[in-house]
Amino acid sequence: MAFWDMNELGKMMVVFGILLVIVGAILWSGIGRSWIGRLPGDIRVSKGHFTFYFPVVTCILLSIILTILLRIFKR
Repeated sequence: MAFWDMNELGKMMVVFGILLVIVGAILWSGIGRSWIGRLPGDIRVSKGHFTFYFPVVTCILLSIILTILLRIFKR
């Protein structure tokens, strides 16, 4: 791996770190609390003291968003 490749890797890690901090701050502030994990298609089963929860649609939506971001930053 050449020197300039390591430079690009470092820049990409800084950008991803900044994005992670921004997303974390947004989620921590409560924005999105009403819809993240509660989209139509998310599975939730409650019976007595047992609750099973699997956010299928939320996972798909996050996957699409991350794919778009990664393709933008890869260029």
